Amino acid sequence: MSSALDRLKNLTAQISSYELERKSNLKTLEELYQKLGIDAKVEHFDALFEFKAINLSGLSLADEDLGAIKEGKYAQIIAIIYDKEAKVKNKNISLAYYGRAEKLSPEQKNEIISFVLGWRFEKSFRTLEHYHNLLAHLKSSATA
Repeated sequence: MSSALDRLKNLTAQISSYELERKSNLKTLEELYQKLGIDAKVEHFDALFEFKAINLSGLSLADEDLGAIKEGKYAQIIAIIYDKEAKVKNKNISLAYYGRAEKLSPEQKNEIISFVLGWRFEKSFRTLEHYHNLLAHLKSSATA
């Protein structure tokens, strides 16, 4: 019985930890949204999560070389929107442009990367909630 209780305590602590981290991430993300000038392209903070994805050009997001500058490339935060009505379903939108990647200050580079990673972190939670709601809807319609 004790091991089941310990597992439950550990799981509860982990869920609580994720919620605290998520709240902190959202606060930081909203600050970066304004500081990086993304609010000029996306008027409302919550509208950021309507994008299918957000990518980065000019800087690496790969595990093995996170933050590495891609020489000769321009640093830019790019959002991808999906329009099922359009001929071309995926459309790229520049959210912010920062010039040549090698001219970024270390602080600016870290803020840009933090924004993209923070957005992906929050988007994963929202996607999880979306699929959880779809499954609940499916289950309720199956019993009706």
